[in-house]
Amino acid sequence: MDYRNVLTTCIYCGCGCGIYLQVVDGKVVGSQPVKGHPISEGKLCIKGWNAHDFVYHPDRLTTPLVRDRSRQSSRRGGELRPASWDEALDLVASRLNQIKVEDGPDAIGFLASAKCTNEENYLLQKLARGVVGTNNVDHCARL
Repeated sequence: MDYRNVLTTCIYCGCGCGIYLQVVDGKVVGSQPVKGHPISEGKLCIKGWNAHDFVYHPDRLTTPLVRDRSRQSSRRGGELRPASWDEALDLVASRLNQIKVEDGPDAIGFLASAKCTNEENYLLQKLARGVVGTNNVDHCARL
């Protein structure tokens, strides 16, 4: 049996608590606090203790999905189908650019997440302000 602890940062808020993911035979099975960590100080909240639960959930998305307009359905815009990351990112970039050209940059808004690190949220606002040209950035920290 191959058992190891993998040091990482908890994904549930922007605090940055240190956790060890317990991995047995290549599968994440548990979470443990990092003793002496400068932020979490060897403690975890209930979300941190269960940070491993979503990894193998059957409803978890593991690939991008895009609406296929050629396969119309009762859903507005067509059926969802799996896509490559390149296809999905190209679609998002082209739609954002189209909206920016047709309606102006303030027609676009960005929603940040408490599940992202502060650095990731900072990069999102830099994308919004520096690339798109909008100050429409919001954040929901009510997890």
